[in-house]
Amino acid sequence: MIHFPAQRRGPLGALSLRLLAALALVFAVVAVVWIDRDGYRDVNEDGLTLLDCFYYAVVSLSTTGYGDITPAAPSARLVNVLFVTPARVLFLIILVGTTLEVLTEQYRTGRRLSRWRRTVKDHVIICGYGTKGRSAVSALLENGLERSRIVVVERSGAALRQATSAGLVAIEGSATRSSVLEEAHVRTAKAVIIATDSDDASVLVALTVRQLTAGQVRIIAAAREAENAPLLKQSGAHHVIVSSATAGRLLGLSTSAPPLIDVVEDLLTPGQGMALAMRSAERDEVGRSPRELDALVIALVRRGKVVTLNEKAGAMIETGDMLVHVRDDRPQSTPVI
Repeated sequence: MIHFPAQRRGPLGALSLRLLAALALVFAVVAVVWIDRDGYRDVNEDGLTLLDCFYYAVVSLSTTGYGDITPAAPSARLVNVLFVTPARVLFLIILVGTTLEVLTEQYRTGRRLSRWRRTVKDHVIICGYGTKGRSAVSALLENGLERSRIVVVERSGAALRQATSAGLVAIEGSATRSSVLEEAHVRTAKAVIIATDSDDASVLVALTVRQLTAGQVRIIAAAREAENAPLLKQSGAHHVIVSSATAGRLLGLSTSAPPLIDVVEDLLTPGQGMALAMRSAERDEVGRSPRELDALVIALVRRGKVVTLNEKAGAMIETGDMLVHVRDDRPQSTPVI
């Protein structure tokens, strides 16, 4: 099942408001009839009880009108002309509007689903919307990827609601099932990020994605244990990030070289001062040393491989190189005029 980003007010909220309005209208008519109950005539000639007032209000607003209770006094008839009849029309508008709201929402959802299926391509699929999945989405958004190009695959209902509340398209189901990945249009995806809770599930997801895409879609997987990283690569993952090993290294650095932790956190936290970025080499930069540029270049990406500046190949920028550099990520202050 595909879940689209949450709207400001869903159909259930609209129905609730209309139901409350209808009930309020019924109680208002009951109050008016009860106040002027002596002006109404009952076929039993025993006067109107509170139940009779409710009965008259309901049959009048629903246009049933059995005629066993009728306004006899001029004041009661005037109230019917000035209040009950407009209330009857308003009640019908509420009922018809509710039906139209439901039908319109169903039509709108169908249109959105059809349009999404026609246009979705070059998107990124996030398998798992836990802590790692949410962090991956944040990083993608910070690097300029549109929310419409991110698709979340998740089994948990709570995680699905979080994803749709964040403006993402979410697909309910297990990413280990080929039918669910087909629903996410994995064949036309740009990349698949596997951020499941267990390495076993990550291996199954990687195998399924590789089988469906024949290795044409880049797979990035997170592994909890370093010993499972080779298995994930054999399963089809192009890149494997070992979360436990990375966290352990950072813990070690925090003891031996505390300032390095501050630098790493600065690089990984948006808006703190520094951020890692990558861009294509410009024409006037080709043939120059990366160290001569104004930007702080720390590595080159040449034909899909990382080239460090300490290598001989990294001494000069070539056509088609990607520059990995540190950019200023501080919030831009608005100049005071």
